[in-house]
Amino acid sequence: MLRALAELESGPAGASADADQRMAREKLVEQLVIEESKHEAVEEEYFWPLVRDRLADDPKFEELLGTFITDGREHIAYEEDNVWPELRKVLSPEDAEAVRTKLEQGKKLAPTRPHPHTPPKPGILKSAGPAVAVADRARDAVTGRDKD
Repeated sequence: MLRALAELESGPAGASADADQRMAREKLVEQLVIEESKHEAVEEEYFWPLVRDRLADDPKFEELLGTFITDGREHIAYEEDNVWPELRKVLSPEDAEAVRTKLEQGKKLAPTRPHPHTPPKPGILKSAGPAVAVADRARDAVTGRDKD
């Protein structure tokens, strides 16, 4: 993943990139999104539960939690400061409202647990997500996880 990020940083972009180079960059970005999605899902399912189990009483827990919080804030800031302003420039107010509505509705139907074996393809996620979410919410209700 680091190699792909470096390639995106150093490769031709914008007006200096020809059509093939722009297409290659778009494919590389798509692959990064897929890999990051897999990474996050697997991390949530396997890594962070282990961290909570093994490091909850460890003095490093708070340090690790601080890092996690910092990284989360940076992720949010990147989207809010870099991605959304650029997207808003190319969206009509109606399209922006439609995206906002889709995101809000999507959260209501989204799974509450990671599912790393689900292929990270939008069509599959849209069709399988609601069914998986129902199972997640049932499991959350049985375990009391939904009370948090």
